[in-house]
Amino acid sequence: MGDSMTSDHMRRIVSVRADDGFRVALVWSDGAEAVVDLSGTVGRYPFEALADKAFFERVEASEWGRALEWPGDVGISSESLWFDTLTAIGRDDTRDFLEWRYRHGLSLSKAAEALGLSQRQIAYYSNGEKPVPRTILLACSGWETLTEAA
Repeated sequence: MGDSMTSDHMRRIVSVRADDGFRVALVWSDGAEAVVDLSGTVGRYPFEALADKAFFERVEASEWGRALEWPGDVGISSESLWFDTLTAIGRDDTRDFLEWRYRHGLSLSKAAEALGLSQRQIAYYSNGEKPVPRTILLACSGWETLTEAA
């Protein structure tokens, strides 16, 4: 993991447990914990096999913690699960900020330049170490509008 002051955390899933209702209890390498509901995913392509409760319960974290895996090469990336974790723990501000960055392929330095903030502050927001103020989310939306119009 890099220094949170200047980089994005490389979170890994350290443990997973299947829960009732097609949910998974996740523990992340930074200590974050959440129960994530996958009921909207099971049964849909390519996750049809997960609709079988016994099969769903065979979930494991991948060797490097970068995904959840089931037998037969069925898996869900840790990146998408991190977004769902942010929602589950009430951090939609961080989720919205990260989605904005990823949608536009913005590194910490490029996001800092776009918003007129320090790279350190962008790292705090991206890593969930500090709440993302509404004014910053509005600035992201404005930047997006101006960029798309150009």
